[in-house]
Amino acid sequence: MASISAAANLEDVPSVDLMTELLRRMKCSTKPDKRLILIGPPGSGKGTQSPIIKDDYCLCHLATGDMLRAAVSAKTPLGIKAKEAMDKGELVSDDLVVGIIDEAMKKPSCQKGFILDGFPRTVVQAEKLDEMLKNQGAKVDKVLNFAIDDAILEERITGRWIHPSSGRTYHTKFAPPKTPGVDDVTGEPLIQRKDDTAAVLKSRLEAFHKQTEPVIGYYSQKGIVANLQAEKPPKEVTVEVQKALSS
Repeated sequence: MASISAAANLEDVPSVDLMTELLRRMKCSTKPDKRLILIGPPGSGKGTQSPIIKDDYCLCHLATGDMLRAAVSAKTPLGIKAKEAMDKGELVSDDLVVGIIDEAMKKPSCQKGFILDGFPRTVVQAEKLDEMLKNQGAKVDKVLNFAIDDAILEERITGRWIHPSSGRTYHTKFAPPKTPGVDDVTGEPLIQRKDDTAAVLKSRLEAFHKQTEPVIGYYSQKGIVANLQAEKPPKEVTVEVQKALSS
């Protein structure tokens, strides 16, 4: 039934969109398969690079938080289990998250591989992910480590200010407003996101160093980690990423 309803829906898709998608898929068919993990502390630039990598290599972007929310709203069997855990205020189990990734990987958009962002955060999660991939006859090809000094991150993140109604962002050092604390266009006050304060960043960095840095060590032993100098400007980091993925 699903294929019939999908076919009916395709009739309503404009020809330009259909042709664009067909051309994209043809171009993608020549690309090598890639299964990538992005690891780095908050503010290290993963969010800037992942859409570029996704488009360059025709991969799907698997952000575990988004996938959990999607599974819960779609009421998939795993989504129902995840919701039960969340409603009790418990953490969703590693096995459930790996199961949701396993499900997502079967989508046509993930045919050439995936970018995993936000998972694995612990060595146990990395082991469970490897086991699931092995069962599928696959493995992680490359782990991109967005290496950056904590002090640089603090400057990057705690300097961010936002104009709430428009979403315009400023930075006290890199892109300051004309008048400190006010939006250039409306003159309204700027705010700082709750997550962008030094105290929140400190606790997130502590969690990253304690839990996630060992994951880099785990994958380093397999010889698949590429260390990126994430303090560089985004365009230079993109070049580093392309070099790492072409080797």
